[in-house]
Amino acid sequence: MATTKKAFICGITGQDGSYLTELLLGKGYEVHGMIRRTSTFNTDRLDHLYEDPHESGALRLHYGDLANAARMRRLLGEIHPDEIYNLGAQSHVRVSFDQAEYTADIVATGALRLMEAFRDYAQESGTRPRFYQAGSSEMFGASAPPQNEATPFYPRSPYAVSKVAAHWYGINQREAYGLFISNGILFNHESPRRGETFVTRKITRALGRIKLGLQEKLYLGNLDARRDWGHAADYVRAMWMMLQHETPDDFVVATGDSHSVREFLEMAADIAGVDWKKCVEKDPRYFRPTEVDALEGDASKARRMLGWKPEISFASLVRSMVEHDLELAQQELTLTKAGHRVAPRGGAHG
Repeated sequence: MATTKKAFICGITGQDGSYLTELLLGKGYEVHGMIRRTSTFNTDRLDHLYEDPHESGALRLHYGDLANAARMRRLLGEIHPDEIYNLGAQSHVRVSFDQAEYTADIVATGALRLMEAFRDYAQESGTRPRFYQAGSSEMFGASAPPQNEATPFYPRSPYAVSKVAAHWYGINQREAYGLFISNGILFNHESPRRGETFVTRKITRALGRIKLGLQEKLYLGNLDARRDWGHAADYVRAMWMMLQHETPDDFVVATGDSHSVREFLEMAADIAGVDWKKCVEKDPRYFRPTEVDALEGDASKARRMLGWKPEISFASLVRSMVEHDLELAQQELTLTKAGHRVAPRGGAHG
């Protein structure tokens, strides 16, 4: 009888964590997630998956933090995972300029803490567990597109610099200790579960509210920035495939097609039935001190070696986000008419 595989996910409450959890549970894994203690519950993306552990649920959540090395060592020793996925981060690029030190501590040093715990666990258990480190296309920054695994990194934000450090920590640990650590360099990936402070979800959320008269204006920064946008469900599949590969390696994950923020806005507004030119205004607060003008990935290595390719088109992605947020706005309108005041969670950020 085959033994159930175990996975340990840092960042399980995020967009990618929730889709990865769905994927792994569907493949029969026992999934363990590390969550930070907060005064309010932040597990809404997992609510449809969670079962009471007293009823033998395959999803278990544990308190911990990428700032706490001792806790991560204990968790790995107790859980004995076959696969570890580090998706945890302070992942908002614009915020990283305001919280550079914190971003470095969690994104760069936090990854190293987890890798050190992983190294101890591998040595002490006598097994060969596998580790996935989540990188970002932001690491390429000012390097000209298209970008692939051989493209030089030119990070343009504290977040991107920290991701570059984590990437090289992974390579160093892999080469120094023979560990199975794979780096995924993922280009922008979105979904209806994307946080509302990220520009794509900020757009679709606002358009839904504007359509129903709940909001008048949408304030944005650089509309000319170009990004390679895919769907998070496609991208977590690539993460899993990297850890099924016979050897650890580094892979770019992207669609190979880029669009400007303006193009995303135009398509979303057309689906929502909103004239965006009447309600969108530029706000200099949402421009970065150092901009990344164009990102477009070349994922031919992942296609060739892993057999991965995206299945969800850009148009389908945008439509799914707009339709989800129109429904959310309708729910909000119903509550408002009943006398409840509901504030959008992402309205003050961008």
